[in-house]
Amino acid sequence: MTKLFLPQAQLEEWALADKADVRDGKLVVMAEGGTTFSVSPAVHFVQLVTGEDTHGLVARVKTEEQLSRLGAEQMADSVLVGETAYEVVPGYVTDVPAGVPRPEGVAGKKPDSETDLLAAFLLNKMG
Repeated sequence: MTKLFLPQAQLEEWALADKADVRDGKLVVMAEGGTTFSVSPAVHFVQLVTGEDTHGLVARVKTEEQLSRLGAEQMADSVLVGETAYEVVPGYVTDVPAGVPRPEGVAGKKPDSETDLLAAFLLNKMG
């Protein structure tokens, strides 16, 4: 299993197109006849707004539980950790099966990033 971050904006697009939706803590993929994947609310730390990144959060994804342990406060697309402010992208974390087919041109090649994994997942499930 590979952990994958799904931005809220992408999930909203899928919901509007009746491709997928988040219901009761699960991502329901309509193209697969209602296949479900467990999801947890999370944020992707995009950039530091003020202060110092002493926790090394920029470019990381943290779940609500992890934010709570850090003593962080989330407000829409911002997170405060003490006196430090970050810009974040809200979304969900899910586990994607390791055998997800890769998009054309990437076959036989290990995905370079979470973006490659998301692209493979989307082509496989949402195609």
